Amino acid sequence: MLSILKREITSFFASATGPLALVLFLLINGLVLWVFQGSFNVFDYGFSDLSAFFMVAPFVFLILIPALTMKSFSEERKLGTLELLLMKPLPAWKLVLGKLLGVITLGIIALIPTLVYVWCISALGTEAGNFDLGLVFGAYSGMILLLLAYTSIGVFSSSLTENQIVAFLFAVIICLFMYLGFEAISGLFSDGIIALFLENLGAMAHYERMGRGILDTRDVVYLLSISFFFGFLTVIQLNRRA
Repeated sequence: MLSILKREITSFFASATGPLALVLFLLINGLVLWVFQGSFNVFDYGFSDLSAFFMVAPFVFLILIPALTMKSFSEERKLGTLELLLMKPLPAWKLVLGKLLGVITLGIIALIPTLVYVWCISALGTEAGNFDLGLVFGAYSGMILLLLAYTSIGVFSSSLTENQIVAFLFAVIICLFMYLGFEAISGLFSDGIIALFLENLGAMAHYERMGRGILDTRDVVYLLSISFFFGFLTVIQLNRRA
């Protein structure tokens, strides 16, 4: 499993597309938060907090994570190396876990430079350093869990086809539905109980609660459940090819 993890990270930095994806992630967030005028601009927002960043990041991840995961198994299938991997004395779940950890590590690497935003917001406050770090911790925890869920969906999509573009589109559609789909469907119901139930089936409600610094085990379990579910589906898909 560690060899798979190391291989994923090495192959990521060996090509130009890998570092370019990280640069684009930071560039898009930086431009939206600090340069482009609008409701997400920190200076236009009028409050010294990172709410805008935590609102924008899930949508940037909708493109970044599928771009990172689209070749996880698609490339292996296209090159014919997937069968060789499955023939090794390595359980399919360890192969999937190695792929997942590789992409998650890269996602966390992309998040590390954004900690500069925390320092900037803290310095911009009426009193320097007067900043709710508990809220930031909860929001980053939610972002990492959402990153894990997106990654699991992306790896599953990659196991379905050898075409990387198709795998990318599958991942974007599923991630978008899991994040916004149930929220949109809930708006079709006037009954508050049904609407709230449907809303809580989506990732957006759980992520936003964590983004407000509310660490509820139900939100953590929900996001982890998505990750385990799609990871399990990936293992089933690989065992069918073994």
